Amino acid sequence: MTQAPVTTVRDKLVKPRQPFYRKLYVQVLIAVVIGVILGYLSPSYAVAMKPLGDAFIALIKMVIGPIIFCTVVTGIAGMRDMRKVGRVGGKALLYFEAISSVALVIGLIGGIVFQPGVGFNVDPSTLKAGEIASLTAQGHNIESIDFLLSIIPTTFVNAFAKGDVLSILLVSVLFGCALASIGDRGKPVFDFIESAAQVFFKIVHYITAVSSIGAFGAIAFTIGKYGVVSLVPLLKLIGSFYLMCVLFVVIVLGLVARLAGFSIIKFVSYIKDELLIVLGTSSSEAVLAPLMRKMEQAGCPKQTVGLVVPTGYSFNLDGTNMYLTMAILFIAQALNVHLTLSQMITVAIVGMLTSKGASGVAGAALVMLASTLTVVPVVPVAGMVLILGIHRFLGTGLAMTNLVGNGVAAVLVSAWERELDRDQLRHVLDHHND
Repeated sequence: MTQAPVTTVRDKLVKPRQPFYRKLYVQVLIAVVIGVILGYLSPSYAVAMKPLGDAFIALIKMVIGPIIFCTVVTGIAGMRDMRKVGRVGGKALLYFEAISSVALVIGLIGGIVFQPGVGFNVDPSTLKAGEIASLTAQGHNIESIDFLLSIIPTTFVNAFAKGDVLSILLVSVLFGCALASIGDRGKPVFDFIESAAQVFFKIVHYITAVSSIGAFGAIAFTIGKYGVVSLVPLLKLIGSFYLMCVLFVVIVLGLVARLAGFSIIKFVSYIKDELLIVLGTSSSEAVLAPLMRKMEQAGCPKQTVGLVVPTGYSFNLDGTNMYLTMAILFIAQALNVHLTLSQMITVAIVGMLTSKGASGVAGAALVMLASTLTVVPVVPVAGMVLILGIHRFLGTGLAMTNLVGNGVAAVLVSAWERELDRDQLRHVLDHHND
């Protein structure tokens, strides 16, 4: 009797080669190009495509709460050892703070070196601050103790109704710790939540299959609304910001990846599907679930991924931090406001604090910018008007940088815990295009 061949993990990872046009990143890239062309040729029709992008983001946000809850709970409860949960969480937060600080400094360096706002010579008295009044109000709220209290939901279900990531994380951590502490009695609950997670991941798979439509609608609206020609005076800021994002990924995250034993270039290629979806939608939330799945396929333990990646979406905002410091320097330069070294350091410190407060707020980067400017009054908050028109373009770059940073963090913490399957990681990065 012939013995059946043994199927290895590596064999499962090797998929039959599919036609190029069926690959997700190709479909999204084509959709983005078509959206740009439509936005340039027919702005009115392009603006009308906005509901397609909004619908896609809404569908994704619909399942983010349950996915975070299921993955964090099973991640913590699956570890059993609460000391390990604390150790993994502590290492993740330590890394997040360190790398976020580096991102803030790099943003300052970019603003000083490229000086994108120099030569604008804008008169502050001519700026209309009405458009940013609500953002400033939210910024004041972020600084207050009320924001910290708002993380605690009024009810268990209210955390999911609000869709606040920090509230969902709080509930999930408490639930996971409680589930782990009761031992075998909680196994039926654990099995149910683990099965529910598979269902929600399948829903995300269905939604992601039409991500090219969402990307088309979002990018068509952006180009149709703001145009390309009108952005010429601000292209220096956009170009310098994207350059700093690339340098941050290649040099800083590249060094982190090298220390963890993998290539950042291969890693970026591995998550290109997710990056192109972010390129079209300007939202890293749209690919939270697919990113977690890919990190597991790359050899990271499910428990570590379930704890590190969702937490990183609130605390590991590398691209957002660079945006913050470069935007403030741009506004200061455009208004001919000279910032001293101590004031720049203050900007970085305040940005580190306010970035955590803005993570659960819609339009987080703009809210964080308003919050920081209210603390550093030497730069008029009204100066934010100068970048409102290009924020979506900058937001795309910061979202893509945040995505790469959170993926690298998951691999690093897994390696830090000595639980990373390096053979599987190497194979996946080398053969993901096969």
